[in-house]
Amino acid sequence: MSGGGRRRREEHEEHENHERWLVTYADMVTLLMVLFIVMFAMSSVDQKKFNALKDGLAAGFGDSTSVMTGSESTLDQPGVAAIAPVRAENFMGSGPTPSQQRAEQAVAQQDREYADAQLEVARLDELGKKLARALRRSGLAGDVTRSVDDRGLVLSLTSRHVVFEPDRAELSPRGQRVLQVVAPVLRGTTEDLRIDGHTNQVPVKPRFFATDWDLSSARAITVLRYLSEVGHIPGTRLSAAAYGHERPLVDPSKPGSQRINKRVDIVVLSALPAASRELLDDVAAARPTPEKNPSTGGES
Repeated sequence: MSGGGRRRREEHEEHENHERWLVTYADMVTLLMVLFIVMFAMSSVDQKKFNALKDGLAAGFGDSTSVMTGSESTLDQPGVAAIAPVRAENFMGSGPTPSQQRAEQAVAQQDREYADAQLEVARLDELGKKLARALRRSGLAGDVTRSVDDRGLVLSLTSRHVVFEPDRAELSPRGQRVLQVVAPVLRGTTEDLRIDGHTNQVPVKPRFFATDWDLSSARAITVLRYLSEVGHIPGTRLSAAAYGHERPLVDPSKPGSQRINKRVDIVVLSALPAASRELLDDVAAARPTPEKNPSTGGES
């Protein structure tokens, strides 16, 4: 009996387990798998979150260098993020706003347009002085009035010796002399020329034309043809316009104004863009006024 009891005790004794290392190995593999899963989930690396993960893992393995775990926030929402250093640009903005940029661009554009207008007025004024010198040498300085406006350089044939006879569209001999002098100078320019015809404001129907429009148009065409056929200015640069009595040069109520308002204007058209051309009046007004010698009189 004693021998049988010894065998039963031997059967119940535990055998030594030589495979316990597998448990530790499996735990390590599991931890590595979890680590790689977490790293894969953080494939878009956020440096702050990565540092937090690193510190957390270090703390888990008993290798934390931080006095208190969780001392850094992984959140970046307003109210819970770390306080940024106070800088002036946080209050003033890092640069001009879109509206400020548009305003600055508009001011810069206006400055460029005004500068272009200044250069154009200076150039046109120099051309006007050249024409005035040529007329002065021929003794015709008092027959033409010159000015600069939003059209360009304007040469007004205003002398009673130059403009046409009442109700007529034929150039006087003196008018032909004036055109002979100015044509070579104008031929040497590149700008287009427009001939504007005008009548005075006397409320009388022209004898030889249906209306003032017809009379002013005929006068403009007469000057245009002379500049083209005699002055040899290319026709591609020439055009004509008629204004009747609608655009007086001088207030019609003033004595002697009618002889001046009955005129033909030779306009050297500026090639500037419209925005810059509109500034020519302002720029010209700020410059010394050129000599003007319009004659006065009274016929139609």
